[in-house]
Amino acid sequence: MKTPLSALLRAGLLALVCGMVLAPAAAQRVPENERTPVDIRRTTFVVRDIDKSLALYRDALGLKVVYDQLIGGGADKDGKAVAPTLRLVLLRANDVFIGALGLMQRLNQPPVPPPVFGKAGPGQMIMVINVADLDTRWARIETTPHIKIDTAPKRVEYPAPGGGVIPVMFSAVWDPDGNYIELNKLLGTAAGAAPTPAPTPAPAGTTAPKP
Repeated sequence: MKTPLSALLRAGLLALVCGMVLAPAAAQRVPENERTPVDIRRTTFVVRDIDKSLALYRDALGLKVVYDQLIGGGADKDGKAVAPTLRLVLLRANDVFIGALGLMQRLNQPPVPPPVFGKAGPGQMIMVINVADLDTRWARIETTPHIKIDTAPKRVEYPAPGGGVIPVMFSAVWDPDGNYIELNKLLGTAAGAAPTPAPTPAPAGTTAPKP
C-alpha cells in the first residue's frame, strides 16, 4: 500500500523540527563583520587545593588538562634551592583558545578559612558550564567529594530576546572553594545564537545509507 504524499511531507517536516529542537548546542563564531580583536580567553580560580578541584572539573565534568606546572621554583643567588610558589593547571572543553578554565594554588600561603557556600554577591562570580549529557552525567557530579549541591537538574525557562522562552535544564553546585557553578543543558537556542542546523532527515519509508 502506498503512503499518501501529504503524510510523507508531514513526517519529514516533523523529523526536521524535532531535529532542530534536539540538536546539541555547540560553539558558534559570530559573523565576520561583528568580530572584535578581543576574546574572553580564560577564567582562573584561585583555589585551596587543586586536587580537590580536579575531582569536579576533570573527573566529573570531563575537562581535559592541557597544562599542569609548578611555577616560581629554582635557585637563589647562592645556589640554594627555592621551592615553587604556585601550581597552575589549565583545562579545556571543546576549544583550544577560548573558554579555558584555570586553577591556581598558592603553595606558600598560610592556612585559609573554609569556604562559604552561599549565593554569589557583588565582587563574586557565577560560572556557567553547558553539559550536553547532564541527564546521565549528574550521577557522577552529585557524588563528587568536597562539593555542595544547590539545585538538582530541573527545567527552567528564561525570556527570549525576541519573545518566547529559552528552555534550559538547570542545575547548580558549589565547588570545593565555594564558587557557584551552574551546570546547564541548553534545550533551545542560546541568546544571540542562530538555531543549530539539524541533519537533513531521510524521507519517510527510505533507509539511510550505511557509512
